[in-house]
Amino acid sequence: MIDIRRILDSREEVEKGLLKRLSKEDFSLDEIVSIYEEKKKVQLDFDTKRAQQNQYNDKMAKEDKGSENFKKLLEDLKTKAKEVKELEEKLRELESKLQSKLEVLPNIPDEDVVAGGKEANEVVKMVGEKPVFDFEIKDHVELGKKHDIFDFERATKISGNNFSMYKGLGARLEWALINYFISKHLEAGYEMIIPPNLVTRDSAYAAGQLPKFEEDVYWIQDGLCLVPTAETVLTNLYKDEILDEKDLPRKFFAYTPCYRREAGSYRANEKGLIRMHQFNKVEMYQFTSEEQSPKAFEELVSRAEELVAGLGLHYRLVKLAAGDCSAGAARTVDVEIYLPSIDQYYEVSSVSNVREYQSRRGNMRYKPSDGGKLKYMHTLNGSGLATSRLMVGIIESYQQKDGSILIPEVLRPFMGGVDKIS
Repeated sequence: MIDIRRILDSREEVEKGLLKRLSKEDFSLDEIVSIYEEKKKVQLDFDTKRAQQNQYNDKMAKEDKGSENFKKLLEDLKTKAKEVKELEEKLRELESKLQSKLEVLPNIPDEDVVAGGKEANEVVKMVGEKPVFDFEIKDHVELGKKHDIFDFERATKISGNNFSMYKGLGARLEWALINYFISKHLEAGYEMIIPPNLVTRDSAYAAGQLPKFEEDVYWIQDGLCLVPTAETVLTNLYKDEILDEKDLPRKFFAYTPCYRREAGSYRANEKGLIRMHQFNKVEMYQFTSEEQSPKAFEELVSRAEELVAGLGLHYRLVKLAAGDCSAGAARTVDVEIYLPSIDQYYEVSSVSNVREYQSRRGNMRYKPSDGGKLKYMHTLNGSGLATSRLMVGIIESYQQKDGSILIPEVLRPFMGGVDKIS
């Protein structure tokens, strides 16, 4: 959430930043400031009348309860109490109105993040070459059926469209990827979390999923939803807490299945594992001070790169334009791998610096080492990594002329030495 003080003190800068990702019709800082100013006036009136109410109480305490003066003070007090109650209700309404306007605003993009949507994204790095084949390649669905490592038909029968079922060596390859990620994150000193797969509405709000993505998550009973990403859980680790700056940064990773409705976002060529309602992902997360967050962002990008590079896949880094970043992100870099069967690149990791956006929603602060006033933590997240599209990339990129699939060397120890699916 954007700090109202920032809007009041740097209105032109805030508007300029928001216009990188929104149109003028999408928001009104004038309206927000107007609500704030009205709230400030009502607050002043409320404080004045509350003080007067207290004065009546003090005067009545000194009067004889049977006296005419006491009765008059009592009548005046009732009138004043009614006024205070009305102002208190008005304050609540204005605060709710102000929050509803602020909470739908996305984060302000960093200065070097360009305006525009997906068309303005910039490829900033290419690693490796597209794989070259001297035979007609098959896609991962064909290869999966050939080797009986997926069962999309039974998954659909059980759960409906856009679900998958891994079998045999397919299940082992999926699990090998997760174990590979875990081992690398532990080596790097990140703390492992196995979190709940359900979160409250408040937790989803703090992470920035709500209110904008209300329809994209799976809601169940008791006000809980299935996690769309472990980021939602990790964001809330220090909700309503205060840390010491000397204890930052805090680095975590978590594995969860992820559940997303994503209604209407499926394209014709996105069959099989490319886009599903449920997929596995390991998420990296850091809580930092304001000064630490730029370095932490570069670290998370490097960690995601290292994991993909270790698999021997051709990939690229894409710096997202403001309109293609998630609502909470001030800057984002995607790691995209190449999928041979459709000759396209797809995201397997999205690394974002969210700065104070989530910590303001979740009230997560730290005490500066110099003894200054409390500051909001910076939060950063990055997939480390999502498995389903990596499965596509591995199966298609490592397919052989005889139809077999080589296993990347880094995964073989996690598959009991199996080096090929044939």
